[in-house]
Amino acid sequence: MTEANVDTMTYEEAVERIPDERPPEFWVGSLEELDDRLTELDRGEVDELATSPGGRSVRLVTYGDSEEFESRANFNSAVAARDPTKYADRSEREKPVVFFVGPVHGHEVEGLTGLCNLLSIMETGRDLRGREQSTLRELADECRVVILPCGNPDGLARFEPDSLRGLTLADLEFWGQGTWADDGLIGWPDAKQRHPMTGDDVGFLGCYFNDDGVNPMHDEFFDPMGPEAPAILETVRREAPDVTVSLHSHGYPPTFHRTKYVPTDVQADSRAVHREYNTLLAKLDVPRLNLHDVAAESGRPPPYFNLVSAAYHVSGTTGILHECPHGLTDEDMCDISHEGILDAQLALYEAVFQHAVEPAEP
Repeated sequence: MTEANVDTMTYEEAVERIPDERPPEFWVGSLEELDDRLTELDRGEVDELATSPGGRSVRLVTYGDSEEFESRANFNSAVAARDPTKYADRSEREKPVVFFVGPVHGHEVEGLTGLCNLLSIMETGRDLRGREQSTLRELADECRVVILPCGNPDGLARFEPDSLRGLTLADLEFWGQGTWADDGLIGWPDAKQRHPMTGDDVGFLGCYFNDDGVNPMHDEFFDPMGPEAPAILETVRREAPDVTVSLHSHGYPPTFHRTKYVPTDVQADSRAVHREYNTLLAKLDVPRLNLHDVAAESGRPPPYFNLVSAAYHVSGTTGILHECPHGLTDEDMCDISHEGILDAQLALYEAVFQHAVEPAEP
């Protein structure tokens, strides 16, 4: 069977395919490595937001003082009153607030690595390669920075390769979306056809899911099935961030997905960040995709509503869904090194901070 036709994989086969060579030292691809990084923090304040179904901590790191704001109404009620400032008047703050939501899909550790390097920059001015990042640090210091390094610790604990760089789409499907009991790869988007992912016909539970089979990106936000999404949205409500970035990964070049079910001017704001991000990627000679569109919702089936959509409806934040390449080896995928992946992550953070400090025209 050729690699292009792989449609089944056992757990033993998946583990056997993990390269012997480990990722570089700046790479963070496991819960244990994340724990080590968090224990080293001095400037950052670490808080536990929730406990996962598997008994693991969902933790938040903050830099910069929290500015109290008068809130007389929740966001949707304030909008109905035609005065969003009754929820939060962002113009009264001295610093903008930026919230980075680390991977809610446990195998998408590119964002975890990026955020742990950002933590190092916030602490020392250098990334985990030892490289000075003065521009990024200066921009970040002009903001209140809120970082949730991992949005799904159960899924991360289930991820054994530490990195998918150099592996294939079949490996991504095994570790990401999992298998049925007959070892058939579930894949995307079929992994979203059952939620929660439970039942006797489920084999290996992919890292998309917490230990109860819930994908935090598509929780039932009005009646949550898991603790991760409510903890993230409560942070959004409390912080009223100017920008909220949800970090994901795929097989293709870095890009943003359009956030659905939000006003077109908010989509245009995200597109402005995307434009600056692509400019930075071009300077790094990193592949990139075209800017996301700005559009009203239509179609059958309709566009999907997800965690980033919900974040807007909780706070009015500009939501960004970022996709980073894994570095898969398949012919039509984005071939990128671990170094290139980290550079793309740091470029994203620079574009976001720059926009928060000095918003660009849409």
